[in-house]
Amino acid sequence: MNYNFSADILAIREILEMTQDQFANAIGVQQVTLSRSELGKTAPSDKLIESIYSYAFERNIKLGRLKEMLWLESLKQGHKLLFHGAKGEIDGPIRADKSRANNDFGQGFYTGETYDQAISFVSGFDKSSVYFIDFNDAGLKCKKYAVNREWMLTIAYYRGALEEYSDHPMIRKIVEKSRDCDYIIAPIADNRMFQIINSFIAGEITDEQCKHCLAATNLGNQYVFTGKKAISKLKLIERCYIPMNEKDYYKEIRGEETRLGENKVKLARRQYRGKGRYIDEILK
Repeated sequence: MNYNFSADILAIREILEMTQDQFANAIGVQQVTLSRSELGKTAPSDKLIESIYSYAFERNIKLGRLKEMLWLESLKQGHKLLFHGAKGEIDGPIRADKSRANNDFGQGFYTGETYDQAISFVSGFDKSSVYFIDFNDAGLKCKKYAVNREWMLTIAYYRGALEEYSDHPMIRKIVEKSRDCDYIIAPIADNRMFQIINSFIAGEITDEQCKHCLAATNLGNQYVFTGKKAISKLKLIERCYIPMNEKDYYKEIRGEETRLGENKVKLARRQYRGKGRYIDEILK
């Protein structure tokens, strides 16, 4: 899927109230070059694409957020707008088996609930982009997780931290439940959060300490599609280009949130010290 480049140029010019000639001069290209791009007669260069989107973002035109609002208004009843932050381009149809096996819930197609959420996870990659997805959940079975022991142990299992307990009846049951569905809705656990879960698995903190530490680093929910039936209900509807200045903007926000979350984790570990149960007590 290509970017809606022609439509985006027109949208940016309209917001800025600039003529084609004025806009061409502003970004340093010939008017005929811009005209051909608006009409879709020529494929734009990488340099032109970056110039136009970065120029817009410098002027506080957050095109991805604007598109998010417009798509939300036009969704059909029973449909949900989801977002996939991609390190590159989605080549061919959506598939569950292209992701790593040691993700939060194993292999699957992972999406988020907001544009901001999706971009924050791929802002460090040169060729990253954000895909907008129309999801119709009719006829599908969903498994929902909250920040609790079941969620923590499920993630620990799929990320390879529970090999010692893999044959335990509780773990087998947890894994079975995670696959008895078409798709999953669960809190996101990034690498920083997994380090906290790992501390629980290593017996350094209790389940209560772990739960409250993880709740302090809230990243929102993710939708994980593990089978063909659920993936068939996903439709790619938009692909958004991310200019370098927008990536830098979200890197800074993510960094601030990370620092705040780390401080909250320290407080949570102290406040809930001694409360709850250790892993060896739970999996006797």
